[in-house]
Amino acid sequence: MSNSERSENRQRETNAILERKPGTEAVTDLEDRYRVVGAADRETYANWLTPIEEHYVCHRNETLDPEAADWEVDLAGAVAREGTLGMDDLREDYPTVAVAHTMECAGNGRGYFDPETGSVQWEYGAVSTAIWTGTPLTSILADHGATTDEGMWLTAVGDDLPEVEDENDRFARSIPMTKVLEDCILAYEVNGEPLPPEHGHPVRLLVPGWYGVNSVKWLTELHVGETMVHGPEWADRGGEDFTQWQQSSYRIHPEGVEPDSNATVSTFDTWDQLESDEIDHPYTFDENVKSTIGHPDDGATVSPDADGTLEVVGVAWAGDDEVTGVEVSTDGGDSWQDAMFFGPNYDCAWRLFRYAWEPSPGTYTLASRATDERDRHQPARIAGPDEDGDDYPWNEGGYAENAWRPHALEITVE
Repeated sequence: MSNSERSENRQRETNAILERKPGTEAVTDLEDRYRVVGAADRETYANWLTPIEEHYVCHRNETLDPEAADWEVDLAGAVAREGTLGMDDLREDYPTVAVAHTMECAGNGRGYFDPETGSVQWEYGAVSTAIWTGTPLTSILADHGATTDEGMWLTAVGDDLPEVEDENDRFARSIPMTKVLEDCILAYEVNGEPLPPEHGHPVRLLVPGWYGVNSVKWLTELHVGETMVHGPEWADRGGEDFTQWQQSSYRIHPEGVEPDSNATVSTFDTWDQLESDEIDHPYTFDENVKSTIGHPDDGATVSPDADGTLEVVGVAWAGDDEVTGVEVSTDGGDSWQDAMFFGPNYDCAWRLFRYAWEPSPGTYTLASRATDERDRHQPARIAGPDEDGDDYPWNEGGYAENAWRPHALEITVE
């Protein structure tokens, strides 16, 4: 089935379900297969830690809620000793670590694409920061004698199944071993509490700084191998296709293109892939540099403080790269001023920024743009399907958007 046929089929399933939490805004034009909820409001992005009830949710099948005591994760492939890990094994037999992670849906910002792309029309709300606790994969792999040479891959498989009758794809994602050894964990707590069902209870893969699609929920299998999920042994494994969500979906490509399946790639940075000749249609691995203003709110009428200043506050992130600077514009991008970082500073988590501004009464267009440690800046806009240049490329899935202009907001100062 081609991508366009899949898109048509999924569009026919639209508008059936939205599981909402108190205080959330509805996300419209949703596909039946997705369970989604956005951050509660813009103020989420004026704070460093996202409460779990405000953390965005997106998954494609019915929410699982199994008993933790009965859950097992199988480990196989290029390991000296295959094994099955229960939750007690993960908690008691290995170290426990906590990592800060800004999790962003690869489709965050899709709602700004013109022409519109399929699937959930996220604007700015599909990104959140939390503290995830679990078992470092380095310890598990070492204990089982896994081959962890450069070039190896770890494939994670979720236990959720498609609800659409004519589809047989299983959710599986492959992570390069270099990233696995760096900081990946099997997470069973978030913000100090057990994972809730919508976040993959009782255990999920957690890939810090990478798009949320890589952090497989309801983890049931880990496989060490020389390739990603690729080839006939994965495309028809027990009558199921494990390659769809790695090799076809969540790839950056023009409309009507079916990306080639690759056994392996050597470039994992999403931005590098966009600029590379090695990969025609990039995989959505790590997050592009991006920022969001959290205060003031879009459309708000505000008054300066007693000293005449108005503080603009937001967050900026760059996946597993460091954010090195943020600029704020109060005139729609005609001029820019440096903002200051404040608050916590952890790898793979966003930074809070603030800009103290002395406005006169009037209407203003506020925008922010971030720069990462490799001097990569947010582009101004999203290109059209037939445009080239320095703008962010339009793509059929609406993935990895990081332009600053679509995220601008308007306020009135009294």
